[in-house]
Amino acid sequence: VQLVESGGGLVQPGGSLRLSCAASGFTFSSYAMYWYRQAPGKERELVAAISSAGGSTNYADSVKGRFTISRDNAKNTVYLQMNSLKPEDTAVYYCNVVRMREYWGQGTQVTVSS
Repeated sequence: VQLVESGGGLVQPGGSLRLSCAASGFTFSSYAMYWYRQAPGKERELVAAISSAGGSTNYADSVKGRFTISRDNAKNTVYLQMNSLKPEDTAVYYCNVVRMREYWGQGTQVTVSS
């Protein structure tokens, strides 16, 4: 199993970013996928989740209405569209899958600052 995140960067408050996570080594379309984040000095927290077919999504209260999780099962990729970004969204963002055990990508840094 391999998960590779991309799309992070530095953005001003109110801006947008789109994160991608390319998955390989398993039947992507059979598994729910998750985005987590970890800010400096804080525990890793679940940001968003999407079901295997993409028909069901869930979000942390802190990102509801601003972030959208989606997936393209033909491309084995899960996305996180982040709008109206705030400084408190600054963190390393990870994608995750649970397949007998948890697998994590290397993470992508998102910094929201003016």
